[in-house]
Amino acid sequence: MSKALSLKATVSGRQQLFDFLYKWGMLLTVVALIALFGIASYNFLDPYNIINILRSIAIVTVIAIGVSISLTVGGFDLSVGSTASLANALVISLFVWHGFGTTEAILVTLLLCTLVGLFNAFLIVVLKIPDMLATLASLFVIQGVAMSYSYGGSITQNMVLPSGEMAEGVIPDAFSLLGQVPTIVIIMLAVTLVAQLGLSLTKHGRRMYAIGGNAEAARLSGIRTTRYRVAACLTVGRIGRYFAGIAHRLIPGQRR
Repeated sequence: MSKALSLKATVSGRQQLFDFLYKWGMLLTVVALIALFGIASYNFLDPYNIINILRSIAIVTVIAIGVSISLTVGGFDLSVGSTASLANALVISLFVWHGFGTTEAILVTLLLCTLVGLFNAFLIVVLKIPDMLATLASLFVIQGVAMSYSYGGSITQNMVLPSGEMAEGVIPDAFSLLGQVPTIVIIMLAVTLVAQLGLSLTKHGRRMYAIGGNAEAARLSGIRTTRYRVAACLTVGRIGRYFAGIAHRLIPGQRR
């Protein structure tokens, strides 16, 4: 009897340890890496180096949050990089080619990126194509559109257009701030906080997790799974990719 209780206690202890590492293992790994690099390199914890690291990871973090929205409903989006490239080309072209203001350019780019989300949702939800295959196909389609639209190169101020004329538009100073420290870091933290609170503390976030865990059980319990799967393609992921695209374009040292 005592051996059985001892074995049960051991199994229970291992399960608790596994659950703890499953929940906090990634955070503990990051903390351990920071401590290790801080000990190995004197300059690693220098404030300027920390700022450079935050500036560099801001882009990837915002894109990763967009992917996380798709993951919560059991999907996966491979087209995030191409969408960011398309957003990059669109928003800069609206400034330097067409002379748009900051607000107008942002709204138009958000609208067009939302259409990309609708396209992916149509492939996945309506046509029932597996999300990996659908977004892999849309990756190349979006990439081709972005390359064709930008004539295969970067869109910059004072560039020479295919017609031989010079682009006369300029990038507004207010818009340029989005890609600079500390604005880009604040955007990253704000998007991360909103996504975390929305997924963890709201009924909609819990429903999205339920769909990702078992879509059929969620549907039978009354959750409108189709609506949430479409929403996952349209909301935070698209906005995140938009900001990632403009930040990638404007951060010094990150221009193509």
